[in-house]
Amino acid sequence: MPPKKRSARPAAAASPDAVDGSTASSPLQDAMAVMTSLFPITIPFPDPATDDTLIPPADVMLEQELLCNPDNFRSWASYIDHIIDTNIVKRPPPDVSLSTYQASLLGPLASSTQRIALRRITSIYERALAQFPTRYSLWRDYLQNRSRFVLGEPKGGFEAKRKRDLQAAREKLDFGPTLIDSTDDEDFGASYKGGLDGTLGWQEWKSLAAVYERALMWLPTMPRLWLGYLSMFIHPQCPPTLSHTHARRTFDRALRTLPGSLHLRIWKIYLKWAEHRGGETCLRVWRRYLRVDPSLTERYVSILLAQKDDQDEDEEQEDDAEEEEPSPQQQRKGPGSKTLEASKLLLGLARGAMDGSYISPEGKSPYQLFIEWLELTEKYPEEIGLDPEEEKQALQSTAGTSANGRSSGQHITKRGQTKAAAAREASKASSTKQSETDPLDPTRLNVTAIIQNDGLDKFTDQSGRLWTGLATYWIKRGEFEVARDTFEAGIKAVKTVRDFTQIFDAYAETSENVIAFMMDELAEDNEEQDADEESEEQTREEKEAELDRRMQEFEELMERRPFLVNDVLLRRNPDDVQEWEKRVVLYGDNDEKIIQTYREAIQKINPRKATANFHQMFLNFAQFYEYGGSAGVAKLSADGEEGEGVEGGEAAEGDLESARKIFEKAVTIPFRRVDDLAEIWCEWAEMELRHSNYDEAIRTMARSVAPPRNTKGIQYHDDTLPPQSRLFKSLKLWSFYVDLEESLGDVESTKRVYEKMLELKIANAQIIINYAAFLEDNKYFEESFKVYERGVELFTYPVAFEIWNVYLSKFVKRYGGAKLERARDLFEQALDKCPARFCKPLMLMYGQLEEKHGLAKRAMKIYDRATRAVATDDRFDMFVFYIAKAAANFGLAATRPIYERAIESLPDRQTADMCLRFAELERKLGEIDRARAIYAHASQFCDPRIQAEFWKQWNQFEIETGSEDTFREMLRIKRSVQAQFNTDVSYIAASALTSAQRSQAQATSSETGRSNGAHNDANDPMAQVEAASRSTGVRQTAFVAASTAASGARAADAVNGDGSENKNDQVVGGDDQDDDDLL
Repeated sequence: MPPKKRSARPAAAASPDAVDGSTASSPLQDAMAVMTSLFPITIPFPDPATDDTLIPPADVMLEQELLCNPDNFRSWASYIDHIIDTNIVKRPPPDVSLSTYQASLLGPLASSTQRIALRRITSIYERALAQFPTRYSLWRDYLQNRSRFVLGEPKGGFEAKRKRDLQAAREKLDFGPTLIDSTDDEDFGASYKGGLDGTLGWQEWKSLAAVYERALMWLPTMPRLWLGYLSMFIHPQCPPTLSHTHARRTFDRALRTLPGSLHLRIWKIYLKWAEHRGGETCLRVWRRYLRVDPSLTERYVSILLAQKDDQDEDEEQEDDAEEEEPSPQQQRKGPGSKTLEASKLLLGLARGAMDGSYISPEGKSPYQLFIEWLELTEKYPEEIGLDPEEEKQALQSTAGTSANGRSSGQHITKRGQTKAAAAREASKASSTKQSETDPLDPTRLNVTAIIQNDGLDKFTDQSGRLWTGLATYWIKRGEFEVARDTFEAGIKAVKTVRDFTQIFDAYAETSENVIAFMMDELAEDNEEQDADEESEEQTREEKEAELDRRMQEFEELMERRPFLVNDVLLRRNPDDVQEWEKRVVLYGDNDEKIIQTYREAIQKINPRKATANFHQMFLNFAQFYEYGGSAGVAKLSADGEEGEGVEGGEAAEGDLESARKIFEKAVTIPFRRVDDLAEIWCEWAEMELRHSNYDEAIRTMARSVAPPRNTKGIQYHDDTLPPQSRLFKSLKLWSFYVDLEESLGDVESTKRVYEKMLELKIANAQIIINYAAFLEDNKYFEESFKVYERGVELFTYPVAFEIWNVYLSKFVKRYGGAKLERARDLFEQALDKCPARFCKPLMLMYGQLEEKHGLAKRAMKIYDRATRAVATDDRFDMFVFYIAKAAANFGLAATRPIYERAIESLPDRQTADMCLRFAELERKLGEIDRARAIYAHASQFCDPRIQAEFWKQWNQFEIETGSEDTFREMLRIKRSVQAQFNTDVSYIAASALTSAQRSQAQATSSETGRSNGAHNDANDPMAQVEAASRSTGVRQTAFVAASTAASGARAADAVNGDGSENKNDQVVGGDDQDDDDLL
């Protein structure tokens, strides 16, 4: 019986040769006949009763055990494992009689051992399932083992596939299941290799599908069985009888059978299968899924566009061939096309993202989605958008509906007719929006309205791209006039230079392309000569006229660019004064446009929001009239000096009346700053002066400073009040007015203006000084001094210091010593409540007054007082000056108490310098021990690492005048002081200062050093005294013994070089008549 079965299969397979018996067999047909004769293998199911090869002799004992225990599943499982282990071989070698091509078609069944293994596995599993039909593990293992003979080996082997499945399961547990994985774009067939050819082994594929159907009949709710069955349909070698209609119906059965919680796993394979199938099936499957979950609409849109691109490529290839009748699918280009569906879906996504009801899985913003819709509209304008006429009709119908609503609103009744009309309009608008986003609605879109409502109204910062996209849409439709109008509307609507540049560049490029196309078309027409020359000539003339019009429009467009940019900036900020001024410059010598621009700017600019120099626009406008238009202003700018043209009589054609009207308008404008309004009045008066209207200029200024009726509570810096009410307190305006009175008025009128300023309390120190100087120039000296007195009463320090400084110098210059007591009172009054930092100049001036016109004793007292009154920073200089004056008036010996007080009161740093001067004085007076004591006292303030000059001088002093003991004492003191300053912080500061001094010394040349030395002598009063003594040839007394007066006198006589009698018997501090120089 089995041999008959096996012999029957070749006879059935040889039937094709019987059909075409007249044709001789070829090698290919023989090879196909050999492979066809191997099938079917598992149809009908192998039965051990009819096939002796299913049970080898070694398995008889196991068969007997099954016969004895048919209900024992463990016996069946162990027998199944034994058969699988002994029959399935990984990557078995194909039969030697088969070629490589035949082996690739047969896949795992290219080996005879594997064909027998398939029969044995099928037989044992079928017999086991007859006993246990609801055993899930048995069905699972059966299907998996049978699938490896048909589908082939998974990528990396079955173990690798099991690991990948486990990893995917773990990820789904962690992050949840996802419909679209990162590996969805990979080909399913790439995960398998060596599968059975679907055409050659279609019976085995069908048999495997039948086993899956039987398993699902017994276990319909097991998702793994469904997933394995459905995955078979995605295999690239699956026969079409299974992978098309049967697969789609199986997917639908799975969704109907399994609960909703498992549908995501089915849809994942279903959508992948639909994408592999493509065509209308793919679109219908995706539409079904999007009804449940619209989150993957973007992927569906990409599928639609990909199919559209493939369709366009096919149509291009067909265009190259002979013209044929287009198929119904190709004819579907207008309403209801794939591009229209994709466009509506994208528009719906963009609107959903705008109102927050949709979040893009790819992280796209609402603007990105809307731009994708716009780009799709630009690419397929004919299939998506309405014609211009249809858009106009839609606009008229919308306007008509609005007009009806308004008219019905005029007849309002208490029954709520207005609300009903509004509800009808809202319902109609809602239905229109729904039709715009319904992908199955064949109505095309009103692109202009959508871009206006959904794009320009919401993405104001991207208006340039949107206007350009709309214009491109009309260009693609061939509506160049509509595109031009769109460009013009966009240029007039945008408010940023970036958007304007984008639109203008696209506009210019489009115009250039149209002109170039028309020129090429005319060139081709000139080369071709038709028979009908008249009609050809007429057509050529029309084209040339059209070309000329286009070129003229293009030239005008390029000329308008600066004005268009200016319009954009003014739309963004109509209060930008600088842009209005630029617009005036753009018009050049077009006076009418300039006047129109000025008037428009004055009308539109809000003074409170205007940018800087709004008042300058009025001044320029008035100057425009004053100099007779743009030509006069240009000549004035070329001359470089204002008034030159007026003096030469070149501005006689100026319109002063119009200029005065501009000023009249300007003084009523509520500027933000009072100074701007004051500048207007001043320029008005300047204009009158330029035209020799001096009285009019004075009247103008008098009018400008006129105070309001109620001046109580008006503050100059109160911004809540208009500038006109605060103008009378403008110092700038009063200063100009008083200058004008000084130049053109008399003394009395000028004094009245100054007095008014003082009355209003707006005068500053400069005004006081100017007022006093004016009176002084007019010989009103006492009145000028009174003005100074009023000034020092009005102001406190530090402002009063400047007034006192000028006042005292003027008073001393005027009266000298004639009114000495009054001058002393003034100085005392100035020093009263004077801060320490301002005392020094006043004290020096006071002392000089006493030295020149008073008593030297009083001058010394003033200097002594100054050393206590001045600031700490000025005290050292004051002591030096005091010492020099004391030495000059009373001798060197009289400076000792001054030195002692200076050492007590000065800071440590300055004390060291003062001690060096004191020691030098004592050395000159011959007091060596006193000088040494002063050095020792000053040493505690001098760190040897910083004040090296001090120790150098002491060292030189000991070398010249000391002994070994005194030198050792100096060294001991130096070590003691160095130990005192030897701290970390002091050491760091000393090191830094020493290095800085060393670098500075290296950078200074010897010549510069000599010049600096001469300069120091010039600034040192003591050095000047010594130089004077050397020039007279009389040597100052250097040493006076401290024993008795007589011996001291004798020692002084011995010291004198000429041996003359010492006449210096004056006692310091005597009467006023004894104030003689000791030198």
